[in-house]
Parts: sequence; C-alpha cells; structure tokens
Amino acid sequence: MRMRGEPPPRADMRMRGEPPPRADMAASLICGRLSASLRNSGTRNTLNSTSKVLAASWMGGQQQRRNLSLHEYMSIGLLSEVGISVPVGKVASSSDEAYAVAKQIGSKDLVVKAQVLAGGRGKGTFEGGLKGGVRIVYSPEEARDISSQMIGRKLYTKQTGEAGRICNQVFICERRYPRREYYFAITMERSYQGPVLIGSSQGGVNIEDVAAENPDAIVKEPIDIVEGIKMEQAVRVAEKMGFPPLLVNEAAENMVKLYELFIKYDASMVEINPMVEDSSGMVMCMDAKINFDSNAEYRQKKVFDLRDWSQEDPRDQQAAKADLNYIGLDGTIGCLVNGAGLAMATMDIIKLHGGTPANFLDVGGGATAHQVTEAFKLITSDKKVQAILVNIFGGIMRCDVIAQGIIMAVRDLDLKIPIVVRLQGTRVDDAKALIAASPLKILACDDLDEAAKMVVKLSEIVSLAKQAQVDITFQLPI
Repeated sequence: MRMRGEPPPRADMRMRGEPPPRADMAASLICGRLSASLRNSGTRNTLNSTSKVLAASWMGGQQQRRNLSLHEYMSIGLLSEVGISVPVGKVASSSDEAYAVAKQIGSKDLVVKAQVLAGGRGKGTFEGGLKGGVRIVYSPEEARDISSQMIGRKLYTKQTGEAGRICNQVFICERRYPRREYYFAITMERSYQGPVLIGSSQGGVNIEDVAAENPDAIVKEPIDIVEGIKMEQAVRVAEKMGFPPLLVNEAAENMVKLYELFIKYDASMVEINPMVEDSSGMVMCMDAKINFDSNAEYRQKKVFDLRDWSQEDPRDQQAAKADLNYIGLDGTIGCLVNGAGLAMATMDIIKLHGGTPANFLDVGGGATAHQVTEAFKLITSDKKVQAILVNIFGGIMRCDVIAQGIIMAVRDLDLKIPIVVRLQGTRVDDAKALIAASPLKILACDDLDEAAKMVVKLSEIVSLAKQAQVDITFQLPI
C-alpha cells in the first residue's frame, strides 16, 4: 500500500519570478495544492523531503521546481509502452537526423517540436529569429531546415524569461487531425488525500484559463489510493468530458492505462493536453507532460537516468551531486545551515533585520567537510552574494567538522566576501579553536540575532563599495 503525504503549502513553485509551468499552474488552479509522496525511503530521503517542503512554505512562489520533468518524446515513449495510442514519432539530435526520421515516418504532414522543458513553446522565439517551437512541415527537407534553426539554439518563452532554454533535440512526429480536443490529467490533491482524475471538454488550450473563467467545465474524480481506479470511474469522467458514446469506453481504457502508469512510475503529475478524437475516429494522446516524485528516485532509476540537466539550473546538478538541499533565491546574503527548520528561521531573522537571503541551503545532519566546501561553492557561484551567514546547531552534526569545512572552503576558494559564523552544540569549543587559529577572515558570533545583524550590515557595506566601484578588505577585529 502506498500512502501519500501532504504537499508543500504552495503548489505553484516557480524559478525566480518565472510564471508557473503550464501543468503545475493548471494543477494549482484546478486542484489547489498538490500532495507529495511520503514513503519509507530512509532517513536521508525523509530529511530531503522535509527540507523541500519546509523551504516551500517559507519561499512561497520563489521556490525552484524540484520534481523531475521529462521531455515530451520521453513521456510519449512511456505512454506507448503501456499501450496508449500516441502519434508516430522519433527524436532527432541534428538536422540530418531529422531529415532521416521524417523520411522514415513516411508522412508528408509532420510536426517538428523543440524539446525544451518550458511551457509556451509554440509562441516562443529562437536565437536567430525563428518563431515558434512547434512547427508544421510538409516534407523531410522542410523538417531538416526547421530543425537546423532549432537545434543548438536557445528558445525564449514566457516561462524561460531572458535566460532561455537550449534546444538540443527535436521531436518529429506525424500530424494528426483531431475532430475534438479534450484535457485530461492525473495529479495528487490534498483535499482528497490521494490521486484525482481531471478532465475537461476544452482541451488544446491553456487549461488554467478555463479553470479560472469556467470552473464548471472541469471534471474531477478522486481515486482511492488503496483500491485503485475502477473502470466505471473512468467511464464517468469520459462521459462528463463529452466523448461520443461510441468512444467513451476507448477513452476510459486510456485513462485507466494512464493511471496505472501514474502509479507504476511514482508520478506526481500526468497531463495530456490534448487528448483527442482524431479524424479516423480513435482516441489519442497528442501531447504528454509527466512529473515524477523526487523521493522515488531510489526505485525509479530508469526514469531518473533520463534527466536532462541542460534544462535546469546548473547549481541544481551541483547540489544533487553533493547531496545538498539547495534552492536559489534573489537576495544578497548566502546561508549555510543544518536542518530545514533552522534554515527557515535563519532566513526569517535575516529578513527581520533588513537583509535578503540568497538561498536556502540545508547541509543536513551528516555533512562532511567536503560537502561544506561544495556548499560554499554553490553559494558563491551566485554573483549577487555579498556576505555569508553560517548557522550550525550541532546535534548529530559536529561543529568542528563544519569548522574544518569552512576553513577549507575559504582557503581553497580564496573567498573575499565577509563570512559570519554562528556555531552551537557538539564540539563547539573545538570548532571555535579551529576558527580562532585560522588566519582567515571568519567572524565568529555566539548569538544568532547578533550574527544576523552583523551579516546584514556587512552585506550593505559590500553593496555600497561595489556601487562606488571601491575595493574593500576586512581585517579582524572589525
């Protein structure tokens, strides 16, 4: 039996001011808050999950998305494996490969889709001026030409912002002609404490707009996580969505298969937009977006090995390799803390004294000196960081190990910005002795309130110096 826990207090978790991804926003408006999986996944997984949930509650809309999301062609492949009808297609990594794929498909009506993990691809613009990340073409030659203008270039959409996202591949698929378009999704909803089927007769459009303007157009059917989906439930949803009587059972069968995929792969979201009745009279899934529960990585290796790090913040990959819980924010004060609750309190007290945190970073209870060094690398890779506050309460974590890591990081990275360190707990006296014996400019402080005041002031000094284009150095004591 799989038990589902509670989600972060906000479901529309965004990357630094970006609008929510299409599927996430739809879920937010339709269902409210998503539920994350809670499983017997071991102490470290539990700590990671706790950190992310608590971080979400503090940061609201600023949190970066943490769930795994796959490219469209990968999601379509998973659907095909479980017997769901999808358009014939194949991925290509070069324009010549796109030409070969187009010839292999054998249809003169094709669609070239940029494989970029961002919503609004169809209305995006590529480097070089090409308009649209989803293009209809009528020959293999045209597929090659369009692909050459997509592959290796950044696509800019409302969700990517000015940074854009690199397009390394295109999905070439046959063009189908739908008679009717529907919206279908499966997600976790807190109010039902489990998965919910979501459907609408209005597919192929921004479902969040439909939910906001006409909530009655949205159909919801909760599923008992223990009993699983029943055929009559799927039939009921298909009927309410408006499928013709002759296609209701076929649509319901696809929904059952999608639910089985949802459970099999520990998905947190399966979105099909649109699910269609095509011109030949069959039900097909024309597009697929699937998000996966990051806590299930240990048993979903096949899926998580498909992760495309080029579509994510490089710091996320760096944090994952070092087994750190890191989320970038917009502030100027870097934070290195052990424990999600303490990290939140640290960010709160920085805000209280007029500063702005540059990140959430929980090194956990078993961090090594190497992990602390990696944490400093993460923090200082953000050029906006002008001071760092280290706040460690040594319970499981030993303060002297943290101190060794701090000293190693400051020396190896040749850090010039001020670092305020507040240590309490296990072997704190040893840690203080190590810091005091070090010739490095590390400012020790026993009181958290005083440490927060100090780091905010130092950040302001560095900011003013940069604005005045003046170099400054810090000497001890200040």
